[in-house]
Amino acid sequence: MSERGQTLPLIEALERLRWPEALEAYSGLTGQPLLAIDLRDGAPRAGAEAIEQLRRVLSEVPCPTIGLSGQNLDDSARALLASFDVIVTDENEAAAVVDRVRARPQAAAALVQLLRLGEVLDVHEGLIAESLTYSMLQSGPEFAGWLASRERRPAAAVAQEDAVLAERDGRVLRLTLNRPERRNAFSVSMRDRLAELLAAAVADDSVEEIVLCGSGPAFCSGGDLDEFGTLPDPATAHLVRSTRNVARLLAACGPRVTAEVHGACVGAGVELAAFARRVLARGDATFELPEVGMGLVPGAGGTVSIPRRIGRQRTAYMALTGEPIDVSTALRWGLVDRVVD
Repeated sequence: MSERGQTLPLIEALERLRWPEALEAYSGLTGQPLLAIDLRDGAPRAGAEAIEQLRRVLSEVPCPTIGLSGQNLDDSARALLASFDVIVTDENEAAAVVDRVRARPQAAAALVQLLRLGEVLDVHEGLIAESLTYSMLQSGPEFAGWLASRERRPAAAVAQEDAVLAERDGRVLRLTLNRPERRNAFSVSMRDRLAELLAAAVADDSVEEIVLCGSGPAFCSGGDLDEFGTLPDPATAHLVRSTRNVARLLAACGPRVTAEVHGACVGAGVELAAFARRVLARGDATFELPEVGMGLVPGAGGTVSIPRRIGRQRTAYMALTGEPIDVSTALRWGLVDRVVD
């Protein structure tokens, strides 16, 4: 039997996890905040009932599940691939996930549970579930610890009208995120102005194409960290997100939206762009989901938009590792549609 905390061979996992207690053994509350199973040696004598039981455990266990895959998997291993939260192909990839999960077990568990649930929710339902999860974590110790570790700077005053520039050219509406000095950090003023412009576009059939882009060196460097934790309480924060929701409006406009991205696309910069029908990326674009490291989950619609482009497992890998991916990887995965000069 493998030692506590190590990857379980598949044949051992089938035996150990067939009891109901398995759902309590793997949790951030027990000191074992993840379940990792090595699929490479398979379990050639495993019956269909044992495989189905393990599949149920993987869908219900309250922690991230990691499958270590490889070439020439047997039938038992292949039958389980889609049930894991993350699939990795070597120990280095696994370590990147494990390190973040151990550092932020609550946020990691909430993320994978949200992504599992999202597979059966529509866009509106998924956005509600994401916001509720985000608000729950805002009141948790992991986010509080991250917030306390930061030295907050005074928020830069930007007129709402200037935070997003709108230019109409015939039937094309170009919306430009316009805080270049802050790498287009997604602030309250930017959110409110973008929501206002998108709401008008939803109601205007004469707008046939919406182009979303950013000024300066980056498309969007994510939420404005100096505004994090400034609302009075998580319940109010959820109501704000439900009322003034850029993700919902982008989804409504989605067939008409082209996102032109470059430089850093972090957090909201990935999440919002992924709602577009087309994402065109310059060669310098990178994509990153850092929220789990802050004790949160993506909160700008990313648990809805990104899985619809690259699938649940790759979304979980991006969010759990927090590591940026380059434009070639994003193109291969389907996060962007074309690389442009």
